[in-house]
Amino acid sequence: MSKEITMVEAPEGVTGEGFFATKLNDVVGMARANSLWPLPFATSCCGIEFMATMASHYDLARFGSERVSFSPRQADMLMVMGTISKKMAPILRQVYEQMSEPRWVIAVGACASSGGIFDTYSVLQGIDKVIPVDVYVPG
Repeated sequence: MSKEITMVEAPEGVTGEGFFATKLNDVVGMARANSLWPLPFATSCCGIEFMATMASHYDLARFGSERVSFSPRQADMLMVMGTISKKMAPILRQVYEQMSEPRWVIAVGACASSGGIFDTYSVLQGIDKVIPVDVYVPG
């Protein structure tokens, strides 16, 4: 039994080797049309900021992020926020593999993207070492 995966058309933008840039309004429109269910994988400060963002003051449902899913099998998008230790890397990989296709990964903040200020033996220097990342949000 073969299932075809329906791919979402990307908005207009600039494509280069390893990056894609577009307007925020286009991305928000795409999110509204597809109603993503994010799975937060928060370990540090960016996770606390995410909790504040998901509260009623900012109303993220208007951008299409209707409901936060805490089950990988129900989530469309994995949002990794905060410092990921090397011991946590296999768990992050397992969560990613439990998600169904199509799935997207967002690395939020400097720690998830590149290890941040924690250039040490125990911190993963970017989650792209263990899972593919679709979007990097600096900060």
